[in-house]
Amino acid sequence: STGSLGRSSPPSLPTWCPTLIDFDRDCFLKDGAPFRYVSGSVHYARVPRAAWRDRLLRLYMAGLNAVQVYVPWNYHEPQPGVYDFSGDRDVEAFLDLAAELGLLVILRPGPYICAEWEMGGLPAWLLWTADIVLRSSDPAYLAAVDAWLHVLLPKIKPRLYQHGGNIISVQVENEYGSYYICDSSYLQHLLGTFRALLGPEVLLFTTDGAQVEDLRCGTLQGLYATIDFGPGSNVTEAFGTQRYVEPRGPLVNSEYYTGWLDYWGGPHASISAALVAQGLANMLQLGANVNMYMFHGGTNFAYWSGADFKGKYEPVTTSYDYDAPLSEAGDPTEKLFAIRTVISKFQPLPVGPMPPPTPKCAYGWVALHKYADLLDVLDVLSPSGPIQSQFPLTFEAIKQAQGFVLYRTQLPRDILAPATLRAPPHSICDRGYVMLQKEYQGTLERDGQTELRVKGKAGDMLDVLLENMGRISFGANFSDFKGLLGNLSLDSRPLSNWLIYPLTIDAAIHQGWPHAAQTKSSSRSRAGPAFYAGTFETPGIAWDTFVKFPGWSKGQLWINGFNLGRYWPQQGPQQTLFVPGSILRVGCPNNITVLELEGAPPNPSLLFLDQPLFNRTINHRLLDKE
Repeated sequence: STGSLGRSSPPSLPTWCPTLIDFDRDCFLKDGAPFRYVSGSVHYARVPRAAWRDRLLRLYMAGLNAVQVYVPWNYHEPQPGVYDFSGDRDVEAFLDLAAELGLLVILRPGPYICAEWEMGGLPAWLLWTADIVLRSSDPAYLAAVDAWLHVLLPKIKPRLYQHGGNIISVQVENEYGSYYICDSSYLQHLLGTFRALLGPEVLLFTTDGAQVEDLRCGTLQGLYATIDFGPGSNVTEAFGTQRYVEPRGPLVNSEYYTGWLDYWGGPHASISAALVAQGLANMLQLGANVNMYMFHGGTNFAYWSGADFKGKYEPVTTSYDYDAPLSEAGDPTEKLFAIRTVISKFQPLPVGPMPPPTPKCAYGWVALHKYADLLDVLDVLSPSGPIQSQFPLTFEAIKQAQGFVLYRTQLPRDILAPATLRAPPHSICDRGYVMLQKEYQGTLERDGQTELRVKGKAGDMLDVLLENMGRISFGANFSDFKGLLGNLSLDSRPLSNWLIYPLTIDAAIHQGWPHAAQTKSSSRSRAGPAFYAGTFETPGIAWDTFVKFPGWSKGQLWINGFNLGRYWPQQGPQQTLFVPGSILRVGCPNNITVLELEGAPPNPSLLFLDQPLFNRTINHRLLDKE
């Protein structure tokens, strides 16, 4: 069977369950009384730990009674069997903080979460098994999922509402009805694992788009079916879809879109506060339960932003501001106050004012100097040295998840007249920066330029630096291998004898490089991949700030070893990166490291501002999730 359309009778839930469903009154019950949640999504992985309390407090003060939380599997299991729940990854501390502030939790542990997050939260190391079928009953996939859930869910169980905690419901998978495989035995397997590890009482549910075809493969007997839709939808029609599967029980919109994500090269998303508030009022009027996605979007730090595939590869920006009620920096917007006004008509607001915006500082201009071309510091960046291979190997084949890999070979013959260096279609994943004899030649792209004209002598060194821009997080084309997926050819003759350098740039920078190292004498050329360094001091305070890249092309930024993410002002719409004050130091220099990939300005400087620039000038049509 595929799914459970037109379910005849409600699933049997034990009568002692503290959070259960009253199918006669079409509502949730909590402690035996009818209950409705108004919730908002906040992703702990997109917010520095130092700001967790601030963001959750603002959510509470806006009148919400619950927070919806994704758990990104790849954030916690970077290598098979290696787990990280420390610092910013301490999900238990986040859940306990929500409880302390009086917020209930709707938990979404995946294993797949979408979330516009790298590979939808699935670990890239799953792709070490090259023919694995993700999100299916493939035994290799299920074995990894079960091992992970046996680590995660025991941390969750004591925090369930029926055990005195604040977690009222747990979502199984995510929008599975939008996935091409439609494997109901996979959902059945997850249901069994969740029940075995969390017990029989917890309310388990699914979320899918508000189309009947989305619910066909996304729902399963024993999982309460909920839907998601944005302010542009007809509320009655959308909930009619949920009623098709759940004739009785509470109406639930698990993702009511307060804004939308941005793609590199697209417009900045903007949805009016009035439209969002009106849609919320319409749903609350019907007695529905609503989760606002996002309430606070935050930031895709480091390499965590995902990508969509809609005919072509569309990577997501570093900012996950989402035009949400709380801005990327956590500040209340007009939309937040409009939402709070709507909520106040349906339930009492907490006493007291909304905390004011956090202070920001415009630290001004900071001059940087070129430290070295990337090709001149391979001894530091690739301490294990290169892997030799006749043909290029993917990131997955050399067991590197994120970041950059360098591919090196030599020209096989003299090329006196320019010849065509060509990559097969879709083989550059996702951008390739080409150098010949250490001179930058240009960039090859996944769905863009796939050839360059080059000339040189036999034995000349050809380097291609491959950048992973984030694995696809939504859509059917899902096993998103990275690196050089096919062989480059020169005038149609394939190149061979490659040296492949895995680059551990972040590990080097964490250890203080290049600030602790002697400056390299470096070519004065400003083109091609190179590192720039500089420092600045804060005037006795460490406040949040935003950094702009005037004249820079594309790259990655670290401050004090913290990877703030990708910048790409030429592509936009995002022009500034958010820098949380919690990563800055007071009373000693703050170390800036920039990896510029294509070309720095003549006088390399960064500009620190007290507000973001998102390029809001372009009108963005309201998108419904496809």
